[in-house]
Amino acid sequence: MLDVADYLLQACLIGAGATLVMDFWTVVRRKLFGVPALDYALVGRWLLHLACGRFRHDPIAASPQVRGERLFGWTAHYLIGIAFAGVLLAAWGLDWARQPTIAPALITGVGSVAAPFLIMQPAMGAGFAASRTPRPALARLHSLVTHAIFGFGLYAAGWLVSLLGLLRGA
Repeated sequence: MLDVADYLLQACLIGAGATLVMDFWTVVRRKLFGVPALDYALVGRWLLHLACGRFRHDPIAASPQVRGERLFGWTAHYLIGIAFAGVLLAAWGLDWARQPTIAPALITGVGSVAAPFLIMQPAMGAGFAASRTPRPALARLHSLVTHAIFGFGLYAAGWLVSLLGLLRGA
């Protein structure tokens, strides 16, 4: 039972920390390169419409707003980050959280780009891997870099949690 509690605690701390690093990157990217951040209200809108049975939008921005979509989108954003941290820990175990290494974190981070490429972008009207955007190759590059930053965030958050001794079974 202790391992399950540790697993959940580590997934929450590492996933939220990595998502925070990714969000910091989007602020830097916007200031340095003028690349707008994803509007998480649109993610919330998509998810809330999904709960009502509508999967695809063309585009999501043209779909009716839903009350609470911004809060729902931001909450989902962090829960998704936590879920990917859970994937990392499921694949590499709590021993990874005791002594984090960069490769598993980057594999998980870069691998997580499959979610927007294969699910979110097509469902929100941007096409498979942003194929229906004005500059698909650039959109894909931004997604890959952002998810690699998330991978670095997984490593950094894992390292910090390990350093602070927040793993109970350590």
